[in-house]
Amino acid sequence: MSDITRVPNKTLPSKSSVAIYRFPGGGGFLWAVATSPDKTLDISGQTLAALNVLEGHLKNAGLDRTRIVKAEIVVTDHDNKPAFDRAWASWMPDGYGPVRSFVESVMPEGDLIEIIITAALPA
Repeated sequence: MSDITRVPNKTLPSKSSVAIYRFPGGGGFLWAVATSPDKTLDISGQTLAALNVLEGHLKNAGLDRTRIVKAEIVVTDHDNKPAFDRAWASWMPDGYGPVRSFVESVMPEGDLIEIIITAALPA
């Protein structure tokens, strides 16, 4: 039995959507990545849709948003940061904001945002 559990990406099985590492004595980390399933939405809509996907990954692991310790945000246009920040603030509970980075990159057609999180598993 492996101490790492992976959830393969449905369209690219050599990539994981979620990986969970459990420490031998308890605790560990969950890493997850998401984009919006609906590529027709604007940045606010795609952000909330991607966060909804991440919410599902967290719930499947028995976690909630307060367990997120790091978030990496990749967008196609850095000027979308204010709209992203508003969507993020509406989703993340006050006082539980993780360390977060925000970078611009070229992404596949239709994707405006990709969000990668690290969450801590309870000890």
